[in-house]
Amino acid sequence: MLGIRAGSDPHRFTGIWFVVVGDRVFVRPWNDRPGGWRRAFLRQPHGTITVSERGIAVRARQVRGDRLLDAIDAAYAEKYDTKASQKWVRGFATQRRRNTTTELLPK
Repeated sequence: MLGIRAGSDPHRFTGIWFVVVGDRVFVRPWNDRPGGWRRAFLRQPHGTITVSERGIAVRARQVRGDRLLDAIDAAYAEKYDTKASQKWVRGFATQRRRNTTTELLPK
């Protein structure tokens, strides 16, 4: 998991699942709520992630393209391959969650 905090307002980091495809980092929200991190990135496309307790400034970019989205689906399935994870992996592959796929780029 990785910690994510979107926008410039101070608030807690949220733990999320992420995948790497071709040296690029991608994330999807499980619940795309109006007050959630993805919507905050839509309003203000910068924030911070934590990796090994180190904060890294990022900017967010929406992902498009079925070939890339398919590769991201496959990366979730490969990385989160336990029986307990399968419900979540299938959920992340639904169209409504694919539509929320976000790439995190170093700022």
